[in-house]
Amino acid sequence: ETYHRPYHHAIDRVIADTAASGRLPVLISIHSFTASWRGRDRPWHIGCLWDNDDRATRRFLAAFAGQDSIVVGDNEPYDGALKNDCMYRHGTVYGLAHVLIEIRQDLIGGAAGAAAWAERLVPALEAVNADPDCHRLQMFGSRTGPVTARPLPSA
Repeated sequence: ETYHRPYHHAIDRVIADTAASGRLPVLISIHSFTASWRGRDRPWHIGCLWDNDDRATRRFLAAFAGQDSIVVGDNEPYDGALKNDCMYRHGTVYGLAHVLIEIRQDLIGGAAGAAAWAERLVPALEAVNADPDCHRLQMFGSRTGPVTARPLPSA
């Protein structure tokens, strides 16, 4: 009641308000992950997590393609097919384009690293936002099983 429901209600309000303004939003969530897990180093600097809807992910991955100094994970370090996570709950079931971005924690632990990664993300986010395909409702289903589509929340 203190965190979970208000968080999801706030996301639905932003979706409703954005849709009411005449443009469908793209849902982008940004998290961080540890540099190692269970004794194994994780080579990725950034990861793009997704399920069946690759509209936002394709643009995001393309923005980082060819940058040899950055190791990008496609559904790494986790698989993006997570039933009832934020992307599923607010992207998959509504048909909104979405991607979950993971950045390795040791790269953003200080102000300089966080600022550098914020700057790196801008062109990728702009590419996603500029793609009209990312602003259309389209159902792709989920690798987690059947999806019950829901109408967008209203303002």
